[in-house]
Amino acid sequence: MPGAAFVERLTFDEVSQVLRCWAGGQGGQVGVLAFVPEGENVAILQSACNAAGTHLGGAVFPAVIAEAGLRRQGVVLLNVGAAPPSLLIEGAASSETAGRVTEVIAEFVESWGSAAEDASLFCIFDGLDPMISSHLDRLYLRLADMVRYVGVNAGSDRFVSIPCLFDNSRQIAGGVLVQLLPGHPGAWLEHGFRAPEQFSTATSASGNRVVQIDWRPALDVYREMIHDQYGVAIDRDNFYRLAVNFPFGILRADGEVQVRIPVALDEGGAIVCVGEIPPASVLALLDARGKEQDAVVRLAARLGEMAGTGARIDDLLVFYCAGRRLQMGQAAEAELRRLAELTNPSGSFGALTLGEIGTSRAGGYPLFHNATIVGMPWSIH
Repeated sequence: MPGAAFVERLTFDEVSQVLRCWAGGQGGQVGVLAFVPEGENVAILQSACNAAGTHLGGAVFPAVIAEAGLRRQGVVLLNVGAAPPSLLIEGAASSETAGRVTEVIAEFVESWGSAAEDASLFCIFDGLDPMISSHLDRLYLRLADMVRYVGVNAGSDRFVSIPCLFDNSRQIAGGVLVQLLPGHPGAWLEHGFRAPEQFSTATSASGNRVVQIDWRPALDVYREMIHDQYGVAIDRDNFYRLAVNFPFGILRADGEVQVRIPVALDEGGAIVCVGEIPPASVLALLDARGKEQDAVVRLAARLGEMAGTGARIDDLLVFYCAGRRLQMGQAAEAELRRLAELTNPSGSFGALTLGEIGTSRAGGYPLFHNATIVGMPWSIH
């Protein structure tokens, strides 16, 4: 991809200056994918791109990443060059429209013909969409290995609905934005958790809610597991503050552990997670408190393999889960700095996310995770 930049002050003039610089170096072919922290004025970004005749797609996140640190203001701009303009779809969070959304995305990819060969499909979902894993399953059944699947969730870490996806003229909630990246090698994700020896079963689950575990009310079993295994007492008052440290791990048949972070309780006592919990899932209780995790080292090694022997990643995209930041505390930014040291890119850009989509160790099937770090080469030489 042609390049990336962080603009510390989101003003019309500052953004316009970056766009002019990129256009001058590429004969005018500039498209932009933008990451904006919650609270910034997206309309300014839209105005600057419209004035420059630049295609725009992007999302609002709790924070953005630049210079291996979290930033609460400014904007990350990614130059997608002559790649197809991004596609913004409304109404993706409804079960009634899920099939249509899949078909629209698939037709979009197929319409670009050879540009979709050896390409990555970068998807940004509204983080409050309860059906993201289902969207990914449908997409893979429709497109299979035609593209590499990469993505993240946008929105507020307060878990309230905000208009978190945008293009040149719209800013919406409840949708999905997709960007086709021709010739892109994809991304890799790591979380560093390993499956413990004790497991349970989600005997009743609906979307992103766990209703029963081992045929009993989910909250009752969850509280007992945490108390018995870790000596921690959880109730409704401290649930959000403490539960982030004890996520569920869904054990897949290939040995992969998918992490689901509990974020709330509904009135009936069901545990609400970021991401779906399939019924009859095999669940493990994970402990995220102060663990030394090797996720960064493993991720850096994978990124080196993706870049190829003798190659260097100039610009690296990094997506860091907001739940992981709560788990890690001050060590979160230490992980970001360590990843930058190990990969040594010219620039490190990205966002704090509400769920991540990437490649599992089993192959190209798209998996939706929580608590991960995603690395995505943007410029390689």
